[in-house]
Amino acid sequence: MKQRFLFLIKLFLTFMIFFILQKIIFIYLNQPLTLSALFNVIVHGLGLDASTTGYLMIIPFLTVWTSIWLPRLRPRTLLRAYFIIAATLLSLICTADTSLYEFWQFKLDATIFNYMDSPRQAMASVSTSYLLIRLFWTIVFTALLSVCCIRLTPRKFPDPACNIMKHGLHNLSIVLFGGLIFLAIRGGIGRSTMNIGNAYFSENTFMNHAAVNPAFSLLYSWKKTEDFAAKYNYFNDEQLAKTYSSIYPASTEDCNRNLLRTKRPHILIILLEGFGGDYIAELGGAVDVAPNISRLIRESIFFDNVYANSFRTDRGLVSALSGHISYPITTIMKMPAKSRLLPGVALTLRKNGYETDFLYGGDINFTNMRSYFTTTGYSRLTSDTDFDLKERTSSSWGAHDEYAFNRLYNMIADRPIDRLWHTGFLTLSSHEPFEVPFHRFDDKRKNSFAYTDHCLGKFIDRLRQLPVWENLLIVCLPDHGSSPTFNVMSPTFYHIPMLWLGGAIKEPAIIHTLMNQSDMPATLLGQLDLPHQDFKYSRNIFSEAYRYPFVYSTFNDGFMFKDSTGVTIFDNAARKAVYDEPADGTFREEKGKAILQTSYDQLEEL
Repeated sequence: MKQRFLFLIKLFLTFMIFFILQKIIFIYLNQPLTLSALFNVIVHGLGLDASTTGYLMIIPFLTVWTSIWLPRLRPRTLLRAYFIIAATLLSLICTADTSLYEFWQFKLDATIFNYMDSPRQAMASVSTSYLLIRLFWTIVFTALLSVCCIRLTPRKFPDPACNIMKHGLHNLSIVLFGGLIFLAIRGGIGRSTMNIGNAYFSENTFMNHAAVNPAFSLLYSWKKTEDFAAKYNYFNDEQLAKTYSSIYPASTEDCNRNLLRTKRPHILIILLEGFGGDYIAELGGAVDVAPNISRLIRESIFFDNVYANSFRTDRGLVSALSGHISYPITTIMKMPAKSRLLPGVALTLRKNGYETDFLYGGDINFTNMRSYFTTTGYSRLTSDTDFDLKERTSSSWGAHDEYAFNRLYNMIADRPIDRLWHTGFLTLSSHEPFEVPFHRFDDKRKNSFAYTDHCLGKFIDRLRQLPVWENLLIVCLPDHGSSPTFNVMSPTFYHIPMLWLGGAIKEPAIIHTLMNQSDMPATLLGQLDLPHQDFKYSRNIFSEAYRYPFVYSTFNDGFMFKDSTGVTIFDNAARKAVYDEPADGTFREEKGKAILQTSYDQLEEL
């Protein structure tokens, strides 16, 4: 067995070394970096390299396993063709990635297949010598990698022991080794599986791109490639333009109401996991679950007519922080090639002198959060691995809210008061399985929301004792709605609270204007006299142009549209409105369909 294990280990290392060399060449030819930066790129890319190598190891692993049962098997003969094919594909991918980055400025992905039907036009901008040089190096890399892999492969493995017990141990050992390969592919035992965001670590986009394994990027994007423009085609172009044109105002840059005492406060955005209106007394929900939020409402600017855009965190974060629309069967956060083009509150604030960071007590690689936060302006990220072992294992999702709020307080308390900053924070305890170190209700769901409310109230009370409070704006907003039955077909599911509090507000107030969660960025930036024209789905509700208040929310293959006339919920799978109050909301249905169709058309263009 020793020879079999050594072969697999050496083969794994060979592929890893190939990918490391690819990074060095990629950096050297595109944008040379310092040795320390190069080291960071290599280290942060090891996860994706290992995952890609794990996939490449599947066939060699199965061959080794089979050789235990078929001792006459000739592994080198069987694997020779596989290694040549694998080496050719990897060399082509790496050469194409290194060459195309100069023109594309993003990693090789499924976009390349769009040009396969017209290769002459695709290559029209490069010379023949350019192509020949790259072809030469592709052949060289193919030859080197394939020869190394073939020479590592034994002509024949030693015969396994005839003893039944030893034979069984050999099989068990190889199965356990296969488990390690599976973990490499998956990216560990955590909740998140390996994704491109795992390699993102820097404010420098090029360094993030250099860390990404090109083969992984290609396969990952290929798996997620869809023709978004072909989805939800309810109208022809003329009908769509006519219906959609009156929905979103061209600009909401002006602002006719000032809520703040200063144009440059410190800004803390707290995203409360799933904290829907069913748990807020002031929104008609339970009267005893969130007493601290009820207390804070009385001293805050309370927006009581806000509706979440979606039903999941990955969609809700994009809506709240990028002012972007949500998609019913697609999540843009999982598409780094597209999410990197989104605007961000943090990005705008950073351009205007703010230091930016984000705190989440869980796995920040989950659903590609790391790449989204990095590309939309957050310079520093704090997540579960930054907590001690006791804290980060206190819940199945990571560090419970009491630990995360405590970390947040210490971060703020340690900052110089004269430097502007913006921090984003996502709670996690009010999430399935709803197990928290707090006991007020027998109902686990209600108890978890009460726990988060308790942690929030305690945090705010501590924070108001700090000098920073006088120039601090805190925005509390859920990432999505919730309800005891998680019924996404109910309009109340999407009803959420939004509170603005802190010393930066002029005075408490209640804002009754109907708005979406995605309108928060434009509304906030409008109060700061900062541009927000890039947030095309986000509306400043205090603008003169905001004349048609409505909300649009999505669930799996459907949407809700609400305005002053009523609410319509349309289920695309059922091809009908499943909620229409008052009746005959055809025009609401048409507006919702126009938004849905346009959003997918525009997603295709990103």
